[in-house]
Amino acid sequence: MNTINDTLATWADSERLCDATTAATILTEDFIGIGPVGFQLPKGPWLQRLSDGQLHYEELSLDELAIREYSDSAVAVARVNTLGTARGNPLPTTRTAFHLVRADGEWLIAGIQHSFIAGAPGSPVPAPQPEGGR
Repeated sequence: MNTINDTLATWADSERLCDATTAATILTEDFIGIGPVGFQLPKGPWLQRLSDGQLHYEELSLDELAIREYSDSAVAVARVNTLGTARGNPLPTTRTAFHLVRADGEWLIAGIQHSFIAGAPGSPVPAPQPEGGR
């Protein structure tokens, strides 16, 4: 029996290492992933992006983690700090929401949604200016 934190740590490790085999064990069959620019991928193509050679991580870590648990489901929101490239483009640091479900006593990820953080590394969105500032 794993915990939500265990599942998220396994996700971070499998993502950073581009390990589709391990990632497949923690995603639900009907998983959906949404990238920071709005693309949407079901489980198969999401895993394929880990093994097609187009994704390279030097670093990936989670912080600012907040978890809300509801019986057999949970929402976890974290800052995902990355250094690397996807199809030759720099990977952004994102605010990421994970939807987790408990199945047979194990926490699995049913959905992931990445969103740009204005002003964060790799974001095309500039940091907001203080009100009245230039």
